[in-house]
Amino acid sequence: MTEPRQPDAVDHILEQWRQVRPDLDASPMGPIGRLKRCSALLQRRLDQAFAAFGMTGWEFDVLATLRRSGEPYCLAPTALFSALMVTSGTMTHRLQRLEATGLVERVQNSKDARSMLVQLTPAGLELIDRAVEAHLENERRILAALSPDIVATLNEQLSIWLVALEEAEKAG
Repeated sequence: MTEPRQPDAVDHILEQWRQVRPDLDASPMGPIGRLKRCSALLQRRLDQAFAAFGMTGWEFDVLATLRRSGEPYCLAPTALFSALMVTSGTMTHRLQRLEATGLVERVQNSKDARSMLVQLTPAGLELIDRAVEAHLENERRILAALSPDIVATLNEQLSIWLVALEEAEKAG
């Protein structure tokens, strides 16, 4: 038998709904509310780690996407904004900021003379290599509150849910 868990903020919200609207089944608010609250709290901890490197979460995401693309750490802007799920206008603004700080540069696309690619500079590569190591350590610390079995189960279940949400998004 498992020990009862400690009540959380979402339990309080659900109890309030039970009191004022006992006719409603507010149970869907449980997992979604917890996921949203976890996301907000996680984002704060991730942002703190990125700030130690003088960057924001979006800067980390752009640099990490280029880094994990492999040598020569270069992608088309359309591949970047698709991978990061942002608009082309947002991506253009972000690339301009990263270019101004010397972390990325635009280079000619050797396969299409009409287009440019975005490439990590040596400074961008050095920064993202240091930041990703710290990021992984930060994530390990965050997950340390859970047992390895719970982490594995959570990962598997969230993957199932993510696939379902992505399929629903594609279906329109």
